[in-house]
Amino acid sequence: MTAPTSDAPTPAVPYGTPDAPRIAVRGEARLEVDPEIARIGITVAARGRDRRSALDDLTHRNAGVLDLVKSYGDAVERLETGAFSITPELTKHGRGERVRTYHGTVHVTAELTDFTALGELTTRLADLELTRVDGPWWALRPDSPAHREARKKAVREAVQRAREYAEALGTTLSALVELADIGAENAPPAYPQAPGRARSAAYGAAAETAAAPLDLEPQRQRVHAQINARFTMVPPQL
Repeated sequence: MTAPTSDAPTPAVPYGTPDAPRIAVRGEARLEVDPEIARIGITVAARGRDRRSALDDLTHRNAGVLDLVKSYGDAVERLETGAFSITPELTKHGRGERVRTYHGTVHVTAELTDFTALGELTTRLADLELTRVDGPWWALRPDSPAHREARKKAVREAVQRAREYAEALGTTLSALVELADIGAENAPPAYPQAPGRARSAAYGAAAETAAAPLDLEPQRQRVHAQINARFTMVPPQL
């Protein structure tokens, strides 16, 4: 009688041999760097007795917001329009479905790289009638050099740690066997975006005189990198 066989591959043994002892270490790096971009959310609102007047007012205010943001030129890296809605508000009393007024909103997202212009633009937007500003949310670009520097630092830290273990045994490293991101064998790790701290909102009529620009301090971004590394070393004399 033969023993049952399995088609599943045999997992690699993570241990070395007496002739090639193996060291497994983790390299980790944490950096704090200045943000590269800042995002703000802009909500433009309008209200009217009928649907057409609400829509006309919303179209006019939305055009004004877009023109204002675009006037900052290269300081604005991206400008996107999100959700748009026109919603009827029914009367609270009385029979039947009678519309009291219509509410309209448009959501716009702007991404800036010039943080000096950011404070001025945010203030001017918040000074507009029925316009709300949320943010800023500070962030790094996905291809930011800070991510690359963190990964390189994590690798150097892993090599240094492995060398220290080998030196403690009176020997040296021989070869690199494996280098992998944490979780690379399973699901890729998720890197959440760093949230912003500052927020400003305004709903009301425009002021007669321009408000002083907000002084917005960029939020430092934390970059984290982790790797697993395995090395072989020259057999120590124990």
